[in-house]
Formats: sequence, structure tokens, C-alpha cells
Amino acid sequence: MEGTIFSIVPPLLAIIMVLITKRVILSLGIGIVSAAILASLSPTGFVKDIFASFATTFWDDGINTYNIFIILFILLLGVITAFVSLSGGSRAFADWAVKRIKTRRGAKLLTAFLGVIIFIDDYFNALAVGQIARPISDKHRISRAKLAYFIDSTSAPICVVSPVSSWGAYLIALIGTILAGQSVLEYSPLSAFMLMVPMNFYVITTLSIVFFVAISDFDLFQMKKHETLALEKGILYDDSKKIPGELKEEFPAHQHGKVRDLVLPIILLIVSTIITMLATGYVNAGYELNIWKMFENTDVPLSLLTGGIIGTIAAVILYVSQSGKNETFSPSLIGLAFWSGIKSMMPAVFILLFAWSLSFLITKLETGDYLAQVVTAFDLPTGLLPFLLFILAAFIAFSTGSSWGSFGILLPIAGEIMITADIDLLLPALSAVLAGSVFGDHASPISDSTILSSTGAGSNHIDHVITQLPYAIISAVIAAVGFLILGLTESVAISMVAVVVILLVLFVVWSKRIKSTVEPSK
Repeated sequence: MEGTIFSIVPPLLAIIMVLITKRVILSLGIGIVSAAILASLSPTGFVKDIFASFATTFWDDGINTYNIFIILFILLLGVITAFVSLSGGSRAFADWAVKRIKTRRGAKLLTAFLGVIIFIDDYFNALAVGQIARPISDKHRISRAKLAYFIDSTSAPICVVSPVSSWGAYLIALIGTILAGQSVLEYSPLSAFMLMVPMNFYVITTLSIVFFVAISDFDLFQMKKHETLALEKGILYDDSKKIPGELKEEFPAHQHGKVRDLVLPIILLIVSTIITMLATGYVNAGYELNIWKMFENTDVPLSLLTGGIIGTIAAVILYVSQSGKNETFSPSLIGLAFWSGIKSMMPAVFILLFAWSLSFLITKLETGDYLAQVVTAFDLPTGLLPFLLFILAAFIAFSTGSSWGSFGILLPIAGEIMITADIDLLLPALSAVLAGSVFGDHASPISDSTILSSTGAGSNHIDHVITQLPYAIISAVIAAVGFLILGLTESVAISMVAVVVILLVLFVVWSKRIKSTVEPSK
């Protein structure tokens, strides 16, 4: 069944089941079982594939430090959250921030700007921005679904166009391989990457809509329901649903918390993560002091784990320092905070484990390769290829839950096709792959970055997927029009103008809709 039309059945089945049942782990489990059946077609092979799909998370020709360190970082972030709450830091920071950020608009814009500023890595972005913004957005009655949307829609879109990020380094290296393999000398890998940035219409549309939504009170469909409940009744999320990252224990209330009890652990986490990324990149690049090569060779999971450990130590020390003045202080609460923090992150960890397992089996079934072959088998007009590559990349990323997987599969194929067919469309075609992959990743409920955005925001995962989807689809439709025009005209300026005009018309229509709903209530 490898490399055939049947290979797309497991991911589609998992996605459909998620949307129908709203139970992520059950749906992923069904996808895993169906993928193992198709991959082996024998009872013995089925059992081996199921075991291998989970075992690979921890052991892949040696200890799988990438996945293990990511899991440990997530758990440590839960511990930091617990200690920040225990020390009163969350409450103190929220009170401090509310005095300075006095409007819901300000709180929403803060989250959007934080998502843009913290561009080093999408995992890091999703979890760190959530930690900083959640107390403020909670105080201003912004729904957790809206917070998750802001986080998810600024993490990957910023990382995919930032050369100084884990994504940028990976993509520059991959583009360099494509250019060298095809003997393209017109661009260096870095210059090619930078020229592709203004062609990434999905990023442009997504970020534009994010800031419009942050500035205005415009909401679509299910998001409007979440925001209405949050604003009118103070219900930020449905507590009957599983909320990854949400603490269950109520710690003793006290007035000894300081802003530093939240800020210092997060700052140390961020600074130590960035320093470790640079240090590991420097070592892995052969001790060459070159910023691009350092980010290309950095060890992101180890850096995140290092930052998590340092942040956790700081959070614990800050709580212990209250022992002489905090009447509620108790050594037993330290153990409870560790357990509470770990327990709060276990739903996210289990979802990730199942998503990684399904991804392993999808790779074995060669789902992405099959979808890529479908396009290359047809003799299509070259002007349509950027548009079609955008659609295909989106479908691969949506089906596999991995934008990086789509990059690895489609970028070399797109490069080979366009260098042969029309080298003037090489960079537009590569940009289309990047844009489509990020959209598919955004839309997919089995994407790890979508899962971590839910975790960082403290939102139910399915609520996040359903509320974000309309915005992602609108951005994708506008981007698709941009790539269609770009392919047919080979003009970045014309296609950019078209995208901007569509966005402006959309914002005018939405603004009138906001005005029409507000005026009757006056």
C-alpha cells in the first residue's frame, strides 16, 4: 500500500474523526491502527509497526534526544507555570500588566507583537508567548481560543520568513542543496531565501488578518461564541473539556508574589535558550563564528531543555526565597507544584506522542511522495505550477501534520521542475511550497505546532482548531490568488498589489459589519 492512493486514508481518517468526535487521542489512535494495517497487511507486521511507531519516539538508531528533549521541555514548562502560580507571580504580573495595558485591544496587540518578536523557533514561540500573555489576556477576558489563534498564527509564519531562526536555517540549507544540485548560480542560498519572503503571500495575509482581528472586535463563527462568553460572562474556556497546560490544583492565596516571580524565570528561559542555540550551533558548525551556519547547525531541543531547566531552577528559588515571610509557605507544596505542573502537561504530551506515531507510519506509507507524484505525472502549464504547488503543499502538510515534512518532499521536486520548465518561476514555486506547507500545518488538527499552541494558550485543542480554521482558509484563498497571478504574470509587484487590494476590501467589509452590529446596541 506504500506510495498509493490508499496511503492518504489514515491521515484523512484521523482528521475526519477528530472533527466528528472532538476526541484527539482516540482519532489519532484510529489513524495509527489504520496506517499500521495498510503498512503491513499481516497480524505480525501490524504489531511490529504499532510498536515501532511509538518506540521510535524514544529510540531511533540510538536515543531519540530530539523528541525526548521536547517532551522534557514541555513538562518543565508546566512545572514553571505551577511555581509561578504558587509564588503568586502570575497574579502579580497580571495586576501589574492590567494597570498598564488597560484595554482588551492592548492585550490582544501585545500577544500578536510577542508572537512576532519571539521568532527563534515555533515550539519555543508557542509555549513562551502563552506563558507571558495568558495572565494578561485572562484579566481582560480574552478567550483562550482567541489567544491560541494569535499564538499559532504568528509562530510558524514568522519563523518561515526569518533567516535567524531554526526554520530559516533549515530552509536556507535545503535551498542551497537545491541550487547547487541544479547548478543555479544566480542566487546564493541566503539571497534566494530573502527574495522569497515578499512572495510568501500566506504569511502576509495571515499576519495582516491577525493584526486586524487584534485591533478590531471582529470575530468569525465559533470564535465569536468563545469571545462573547469570555467578555459577557468571564468564561474563558469550557472547563468540561480537557485543557492542556491548565493547573488543576488550587495553591494557597497570598500577597507576597512579585512581578519578578513570573518575569525572571521566563527571561532566563528565553536568554539561556538563545545562548545555547548559538553555542551548539557554533560547536556543530566546526567552531565557525558565522551566524547563519550557527543557526543552521543549532540543537534546538537541547537548547529548549537547557532553557527549561534554568527557568525551572529560577522559579523554584524564587518561591523558596519566600519561606521567611510567606505564611502559606510549605516544603510539601514544592513537591505538589512539580507534580501539578507535570500532570498539567500530560494531555499535550500524549497527543504529541500519538501525532508522532501517526507521522512515522504516514512516512512509511509514503503518503507525501504519492501526492507529489500525482502532480508531477501531469503535463501542466508552467504558469499554473506555483498555484498548484501551494495547494499540494497544503494538502501534504494537512495530511501529515508536518510543514517540515512537506518542505523536505516538495522543495526539491519544485526546484527540479521549475529549473527545467521556467527558471524565472523557481523562487515563486519554492515560495508557494513554503506558504502552502504553513497553511496545511495551521489547518491540521494533528500538527505538533498546533497542539503546542493550544498548550501554550491553555485552550482545548479542538476548540483552537475549529476557531482558527476560518481565518486560515481565508488567508489561504487570498494567497492562492496571489500565486496564480504570480505564475501567470511572473511579476511579484502585480501579485503583491492584488493581495493587498483583496485584503483592504476584506477589511472594509469586515469593518462595516462590525459597525452594523455595534450601532443597534447604542
